[in-house]
Amino acid sequence: MILSVIGLGLIGGSIALDLKKRGFVSKVIGVDNNTLNAHAAKKLGLVDELMNLDSAVKASDLVVLAIPVDACLTLLPQVMDLVDQQIVTDLGSTKEQLIDSLINHPKRKQFVPAHPMAGTEFSGPQAAHSGLFDGKCSIICNPEDSDKKAVNIVTEMFHALKMRCVYMDAEVHDRQTAYVSHLSHISAFALSLTVLHKEKKDKHIFELASGGFDSTVRLAKSSAEMWTPIFKQNKKHVGKVLQKYIDTLQQFKDLIEEDDLDGMNDLIYEANDIRRVLDQKERNEQETIENSDKIRNRA
Repeated sequence: MILSVIGLGLIGGSIALDLKKRGFVSKVIGVDNNTLNAHAAKKLGLVDELMNLDSAVKASDLVVLAIPVDACLTLLPQVMDLVDQQIVTDLGSTKEQLIDSLINHPKRKQFVPAHPMAGTEFSGPQAAHSGLFDGKCSIICNPEDSDKKAVNIVTEMFHALKMRCVYMDAEVHDRQTAYVSHLSHISAFALSLTVLHKEKKDKHIFELASGGFDSTVRLAKSSAEMWTPIFKQNKKHVGKVLQKYIDTLQQFKDLIEEDDLDGMNDLIYEANDIRRVLDQKERNEQETIENSDKIRNRA
């Protein structure tokens, strides 16, 4: 199978690297309108060959769009106009608008909307690495609207990346990612801004920062070019989730001002239950990796 990856940053580069390394594809063609990124990806061995968009789509069996969601909204219909029998998938963090953009396209069934729930705060082909997706979850949206063979191949692609797949309605996906992904980035951006504003007057404040602060603001290093379009496309859900978060912050503020220690304890104990959720998530990820390894060993 020949794969074309459009967008050779962290996500696209990591997918290209592991799908070739693990034998799911025989060749990887790279497409990127940033010449420096394209040549870096070739030099790093993430792709075998660089082509323009038209040539890459025509030469491929599977096309993966790994570009910011605003660019995908523009480029995906152009890609679908080029396909013959090729299967196309995307990796974006929002789905409703993207799916709507193809609602009447004659090749709609050859498109499988997807979102691998993995990443880091870094960007560019230099950030790509093997194992980024191991054990993680990938969402496939509205599978009933895609050709069954196309869904099966994209599912197999994620299994080759040692991911487990969950099938979900696009509206549900966008709402849930607003909670577990988009809100965490906004929180990191907001905390970073708050401390940076303080740092202008108190130059030594960052000397007091330790591991807890570092881990909390890590996501604030994420790319604006990626996240601003996500917030725009998912503003319906992000706005509602953000208001709930603000309400919870206000709860803590009120309890602190009122010296309500019991109330604060109750909220913190309730929040501690996240440990149970994260422990289960870690077990699921390890199980996914082990199952993938068993399947590969049998093969």
